Amino acid sequence: MIIKGKPLHPFFFKCGAMLVGWYLKFRFNKIVFNKVHVKPGYSYLLMCNHFSFLDGVLAYYLCDQVFRDDKRMKSMHIMSLKKQLLKNKWLKLLGSFSIDPGKRSIKESFEYAGSILSKPGNLLLFYPQGNLESCHIRKIKFEDGIKEIIPEINGNCQLIWSSNIIEYFESVAPSIYFNLLDCKSNHEFNFEKLKQEVNIHHKKVIEENFRFTDEEL
Repeated sequence: MIIKGKPLHPFFFKCGAMLVGWYLKFRFNKIVFNKVHVKPGYSYLLMCNHFSFLDGVLAYYLCDQVFRDDKRMKSMHIMSLKKQLLKNKWLKLLGSFSIDPGKRSIKESFEYAGSILSKPGNLLLFYPQGNLESCHIRKIKFEDGIKEIIPEINGNCQLIWSSNIIEYFESVAPSIYFNLLDCKSNHEFNFEKLKQEVNIHHKKVIEENFRFTDEEL
């Protein structure tokens, strides 16, 4: 049986986003957004690379700046490991619901994710890698979960990827770069094509935003 959360009321979401924004601006040298067009009347599956314990905080701020800023997003939901939800029950108050890989309830989690994304204005935060990996890796590996979620969606859902990367350069404080990619809709979903497009985008981000040097093998 899955654990279901309750998304924050828009007022409290905005209050939380203001506090997160203050924290990030204090912690980071620069915060840079490379945005995409967010389609009105859609739900949104936001996929990000998974590289630190700050990922949720970063995504929270990203959603406020990109999706709520355009008044497209009405509520935010997060798929979280069941063991993490049991350990941190407050996550349910932020819209988190559980997934328990290897258990029969995983199908229920995918169905629930699909029901969320069947309602316009809902956003689901999803980390397709499944595990923590450095933000500087050259290739993003996708687990199969997204293939189970997409068929459960009724309606229009925009798929968006964000390569979130941190770098220092000359500053003692790091800078965070949010690099978004429009991966089209659930109706045009092709798993192999999605993986290819995301990896081309991720490599291009590294080459364009950082002093990338060709590495000799």
